[in-house]
Amino acid sequence: MKCLSLLLVSATFASAADRDWPAYLGDKASTHYSELTRITPRNVAGLVPVWSYSSGGADPQGRSQIQCNPLVIDGVLYGSSPDFRLFAIDAAKGEEKWVFDPAKEGFTKGGVNRGLVYWDAGEESRLFYANDHSLHAIDPKTGKRIPSFGKQGTVNLKEGLGRDSADLYLAANTPGVIYRDLLIMGMRLGEGPAPAAPGPIRAFNVRTGELVWRFNTIPQPGEPGYETWSPNAHKSVGGANVWTGFALDEKRGLIFCPTGSAAFDFWGGDRIGQNLYANCLIALDANTGKHVWHFQFVHHDLWDRDLPAPPNLITVKHEGRSIDAVAQVTKSAHVFLFERETGKPLFPIEEKIVPPSDLQGEVAWPTQPFPSKPAPFARQVFDAEEATNLSPDANRQVLDQLAKVRRHAPFTPPSTQGTVIFPGFDGGAEWGGAAVDPDGILYVNANEMPWILSMVPQQTDGGTSPATGEAIFAQICAACHGADRKGNPAQNVPSLLDVAQRLKKEDVHTLLKTGKNVMPSFAFLSDGQREKLVDFLFGVAAPVNDAGRKEEPGSDALGSLPYSTTGYNRFLDPAGYPAVKPPWGTLHAIDLNTGDYKWTVPLGEYPELTEKGIPKTGTENYGGPVITAGGLVFIAASRDENIRAFDRETGRELWKAKLPAGGYATPATYAVNGRQYVVIACGGGKMGTKSGDAYVAFALPD
Repeated sequence: MKCLSLLLVSATFASAADRDWPAYLGDKASTHYSELTRITPRNVAGLVPVWSYSSGGADPQGRSQIQCNPLVIDGVLYGSSPDFRLFAIDAAKGEEKWVFDPAKEGFTKGGVNRGLVYWDAGEESRLFYANDHSLHAIDPKTGKRIPSFGKQGTVNLKEGLGRDSADLYLAANTPGVIYRDLLIMGMRLGEGPAPAAPGPIRAFNVRTGELVWRFNTIPQPGEPGYETWSPNAHKSVGGANVWTGFALDEKRGLIFCPTGSAAFDFWGGDRIGQNLYANCLIALDANTGKHVWHFQFVHHDLWDRDLPAPPNLITVKHEGRSIDAVAQVTKSAHVFLFERETGKPLFPIEEKIVPPSDLQGEVAWPTQPFPSKPAPFARQVFDAEEATNLSPDANRQVLDQLAKVRRHAPFTPPSTQGTVIFPGFDGGAEWGGAAVDPDGILYVNANEMPWILSMVPQQTDGGTSPATGEAIFAQICAACHGADRKGNPAQNVPSLLDVAQRLKKEDVHTLLKTGKNVMPSFAFLSDGQREKLVDFLFGVAAPVNDAGRKEEPGSDALGSLPYSTTGYNRFLDPAGYPAVKPPWGTLHAIDLNTGDYKWTVPLGEYPELTEKGIPKTGTENYGGPVITAGGLVFIAASRDENIRAFDRETGRELWKAKLPAGGYATPATYAVNGRQYVVIACGGGKMGTKSGDAYVAFALPD
């Protein structure tokens, strides 16, 4: 019957209106689902590239990315480039219509852009696009800013946060969502030992840019949840932000908001308590921002277990009833399913006892929640049995390293000995998120990469400021560039050992003030602190009495946290492959009506291993799936720089195509004049792969 239904829908397609991709991830419910049926399991092998658009701005050193899921409206595709230019092109031909370059209008650029928001009402229409902390309203016809919005077309997102955060990092990397005449926005913030801005959820008037409501995710005195923090945490602790995007139930007027962890990610002695509303799915009244319900997935997060993706709105059959539900995937590879109106779990959730912390000043929460169904979509424990089996030598060296760090179990706290994070910092699920279909099936790709987190005691001058340039580096730079300053090739983070040969001192001062691409701004550093740090990077010896030197006002912004980290370090074997047995990347179909799995397959491969006869291993992957009524799952994401199509019913791989650079974004599918297209942003720049600037569209031959 299902095949007959697909054929009937396909037969009427030619007379139907052209289909758009009008919102981030397909629709406001974050389903990643399209009703298009022209491309099917029977003909998908015939897909060919039909146009490629070079958006410009790729970093030749491999440090730029495109993570944009473009919009397609009335035959026009809107997307963004690696260097944050917004563009409009003909969606059938790839021909450019206009480009908006924020740099030419004096705006700083930073972070990444994952998509846009489109709004129209009668004759009015607007594109909302953010780069760094600037939110722009753009005319979709001309690419010009609309002066009636904010200040000459732009709102400064650092304003209206509830406390002064002018010198702290903020970038709106993921688009918000429209509800009536409101644009509801989240943002990306700092997460390290350095100070971070708070992360309230805010709604702006789409015409004026005026702030209409704000929900404080770090509650103020007198607000519910305030008692779950240290008394003065609201004055200094940051984070608890929505950086992933939202899901909106327009009929009910409910906005579902997945929040991140509180900063600092790995030590919370200055925020003792449960820490509501960090690591929560919050249901708010979209009209007013009033709290309706919430669920916290990680209490007092010490593992960077922020919610990695928007939730999905789905209707399931459960205990004989049809229930409108909301599903949330997590970095720990769990799926939690709730009734949309009440927050009642559809499958039981158990609070289990987890290990305590032995770090100075830390009080880990004694229990964490685990859903009874579905089963996790990635392994939960990395031990000797799971160590790589690619070769005896690789196995031996991984076991040697594993013996040196703390024995792994879920929610083992950070330590100076070294703690395994598995699934890793990037999931399990990552920002690409999951897709859901009308039958109640959820499709999610996963990483199975172990990482090692090591805490380092912090040196200070006896007050609130790090004593030396080396100590400042350890606090704000080592997490990305490594304690040894060698960088992280797997994340395209450059070495700083040769910075004096590549840059001038004044260039580094500027970078620290403004940030660049995925490097955040550290404008909160005092002139003296910045001078110490730059001197350290350039090998200039500190004065003998430097540790006792007085700093100018504001120099205590770094705080007095007792720990920093050695950075985000993948656990790899000597050949550079993941230290765990394959699979390293997977794609799953989970029936949320029952909580059972339909299928699981590897996602991606290492060709050199396949040639040796090793079964397909899967790879790390970034970006999500798109599913269609035609019976397909489209996904790029994998390290091998391919885009693939899978059969929605069986998980069988039906088609793949090599891309000019990694497609670390979520595709979009749409139709123009009866022809269905699949488009993917090929930005690369992750996992050590090259960067690119192309958008590539595929279709069946005319």
